Amino acid sequence: MTGTIVVVGASHAAVQAIDTLHREGHDGPIILVGDESEPPYNRPPLSKKYFTGELARERLQLRSGQFYQQGATSMRLGVRATAIDRAAQRLRLSDGGELEWDKLLLCVGSRARRLDVPGADLPGIHYLRTIADVDAIRASLEGARRLVVVGAGYIGLEAAASARHLGLEVTVLEAADRPMQRVVCPALSEFYRVRHEREGVPIHCNVAVNGFTGEGRVRSVLCGEQEFPADVVITGVGIAPDVTLAAAAGLKCDNGIWVDESCRTSDPNVYAAGDCTNHPSVHYGRRIRLESVDNAVEQGRVAGASLCGKDARHDHVPWFWSDQYDVKLQIVGLSQGHDETVVRGDPATGHFAIYYLLQGELIAVDAVNSPKDFMSGRRWIAERRHPDPMKLADPGVDLKSF
Repeated sequence: MTGTIVVVGASHAAVQAIDTLHREGHDGPIILVGDESEPPYNRPPLSKKYFTGELARERLQLRSGQFYQQGATSMRLGVRATAIDRAAQRLRLSDGGELEWDKLLLCVGSRARRLDVPGADLPGIHYLRTIADVDAIRASLEGARRLVVVGAGYIGLEAAASARHLGLEVTVLEAADRPMQRVVCPALSEFYRVRHEREGVPIHCNVAVNGFTGEGRVRSVLCGEQEFPADVVITGVGIAPDVTLAAAAGLKCDNGIWVDESCRTSDPNVYAAGDCTNHPSVHYGRRIRLESVDNAVEQGRVAGASLCGKDARHDHVPWFWSDQYDVKLQIVGLSQGHDETVVRGDPATGHFAIYYLLQGELIAVDAVNSPKDFMSGRRWIAERRHPDPMKLADPGVDLKSF
């Protein structure tokens, strides 16, 4: 294929798609458009080692500069895509320029959800999504003592652990009944509540933020009649797929940009990959939207191959991870809709796994400091295994015996 491919979004999905285009022999122009001034970088460390200063900025880069100079590949950074003209096959840019394309790939990711409460725009209140966000947080922490984290999801808890590592007094506020309620079962939520409290980080659940106080800078977080003093606030209340560009162009969107198994949108010349997509899961038999590097990379690979005319299909069991203190959580599969959980090992030891079954079939595994359970679960879910719950619950039974 020799046509021009424009990729919007400097993301994991974009980099993988470009890599696949190179490998599949695409010899036409590839233009990457990114609204940040940074080349594509690794986002998971932002709330962890980059936050604490243990990982240097240059080590975040996904590829070297030479990668983006292969063939006719080029980058337009620090410029935002503002409109898609599907009829003319042109992409309008924030600097007034336009790009012509034969095929368009949207890897625009997600945006942090914002709190709409009084005082939400006070200095000292931060969201954590980009390098610039973390740089601003780190600058704000100089001389600070008390940090309040709003939201006990992955980002909130990872940021809380990182801030505690830096010696700050940290408090976490969560509107739901328990930490990470959307993605894990009560037993794992309780494990993380206890683990954070052991580090001196209280997690207050069923607490909704209704405002912030401060003159010239945030000084406290208001939750009904409760008030939590804060020198700095990090808000992590979820993300939303960035469908602004796609929806304005008339592409089908509903909880993400709708794509098929080949990452093709409702326009056959426009593709999408990563957090921004709503795609069919062959394994789970329903449409899903995932927020993970694993999914972004896999969809980027499929999109790149599809753009080259290959019959590529996205048929993948997703996996995720989170690092907090000395705890590595590895999740494989999707546990929503399960009708049985099996705990393997003792959570008090910090090494255990939770298996989720639906009508006897294994659909997900949460492995805490237990790579063997993660790897076995990954294989068994793909094979649609029906493991014996009694054996699963007995850590004395070797996983190989299954």
